[in-house]
Amino acid sequence: MRYFKGKQFKKDIILVAVGYSRRFFSYRDVSEILKERGISVHPTTIMRWVHEYGNLIYQIWKVKNKYARLSWHLDETYIKVKEEWRYIYHAVDKDGHTLDI
Repeated sequence: MRYFKGKQFKKDIILVAVGYSRRFFSYRDVSEILKERGISVHPTTIMRWVHEYGNLIYQIWKVKNKYARLSWHLDETYIKVKEEWRYIYHAVDKDGHTLDI
């Protein structure tokens, strides 16, 4: 994508950082996750990426996943794992593709 041209970090790193920060992680948490993988990024940099690319990434996602929002099914059940009951679920769209919810 031309939006990432000339940036210090690769597109994949920026996309992962923005994705993590939109999934209930703080900027500091995302910075620590990336640091564990050998990538040193300051939390403020991640905040700037979210401000710069967050809406763009959402618009791209919305176009790619428009059909998944129209029709989907959810299967849910409880299973016993090591004497403890666990809740599991699986969401699929009308084409049978697994949805990440």
